Amino acid sequence: MSAIDPTRPFDRAQSAAQRDLVPLMTFACGVIGMNLSAPQPLVGVIAPALGLDLGASGLVTMATFLGYGLGMLFLVPLTDLVENRRLVLRMLAANAASLLVSALAPSAIVYLLAAVAVGATTATIQMLVPMVAALAPESRRGRVVGNVMSGVMVGIMLARPLASLGERTFGWRGVFALSALMIAALLPVLRRALPTLRPAAGLRYGALVRSLWPLVREERVLRRRTLSAILSFGAFNAFWTVVALRLAQPPFDFDQRGIAAFALAGVGGIVSAPVAGRLGDGGHTRTASVAMHLLIIAAMLLAGVAGGGFGFAVPHAPALGIVLLIAASLLLDLGVVGDQTLGRRAVNVIRPEARGRLNGLYTGGFFVGGACASAAAGAAWSLGGWDLTCAFGAALGLAALAVSLGDLRRRDGA
Repeated sequence: MSAIDPTRPFDRAQSAAQRDLVPLMTFACGVIGMNLSAPQPLVGVIAPALGLDLGASGLVTMATFLGYGLGMLFLVPLTDLVENRRLVLRMLAANAASLLVSALAPSAIVYLLAAVAVGATTATIQMLVPMVAALAPESRRGRVVGNVMSGVMVGIMLARPLASLGERTFGWRGVFALSALMIAALLPVLRRALPTLRPAAGLRYGALVRSLWPLVREERVLRRRTLSAILSFGAFNAFWTVVALRLAQPPFDFDQRGIAAFALAGVGGIVSAPVAGRLGDGGHTRTASVAMHLLIIAAMLLAGVAGGGFGFAVPHAPALGIVLLIAASLLLDLGVVGDQTLGRRAVNVIRPEARGRLNGLYTGGFFVGGACASAAAGAAWSLGGWDLTCAFGAALGLAALAVSLGDLRRRDGA
């Protein structure tokens, strides 16, 4: 594909490039995003196979998340320094190699190191998103980002049930090997399709990393949107961390196959991404953010009632409880995906020359915050069961609502 200069005014060549790339980028981001959540349902199989006891089994998923956070902070900013097409292709090659090492890992230490590398190179997603954003006119940027983020969310949500089913057929090592093959298959396609995208000349890598804190300090929109995303994604992680434990209890008594089927319900939440993108393009970011946070609060309260919390009993109506839990999961996913789409659009229009760093800070921030919320949700479940877990998620939603209401009153910035 031809070279694109992101510093030049938007032209027809960029419009055609963006139009052709969006479906491919959406699919590619979905495939890559599966790496993040695929290990979660396999912990009970991988940990004993590698000699990890129950107390250390959480390292199986933590290593991937840790790597992703490191990739966001130290690899994604390279998009502001290195030609983007070459960087993406090398990252994906490393991702496929890391997945293959995971599949062949003879010991826990080898697996964990490979998992960190898988997570770090999965951050390629956040290189592709701003690349598409750079090719879209500002009037359509939110819509385009929303479409691509739909692919990411589909991959993340489908990975859990697909990994569970794949393990039953191919074993956990086969799941990682298949993932490596899928990433490798993307390479020749993206090599032909991706444009050459050269960042504006300027900073060296050391200066690039040192510039991250000044960006946080100077850009209020980045700080506010990241805080909103941390709180929203925290509620999302609190729900999805603990809901499987609640479903395994009476009166639901789901097995792993039933829990995997329930996880599919969340895929419906992706419809909010393009809708939120259009609202952002239309200048309704603040109002839409308030609506998304109200959805999150309603979802957590409904989940509490559906699971028998807050004084409501469901022993004689488990089917109704499941229907309400599915509705809660859909509302939650709608709100969280919408909040992230609005946030990405706002962050991507701040400083075009720093788009990679801004995207890395935004996504890395809410990912780390979401991981902390997962740990807190486990503690809430241990201390107060489903009631306290849902109350915790609702409290995070209320805090996010306070942020968006504050922005609505200010009427300055995205």
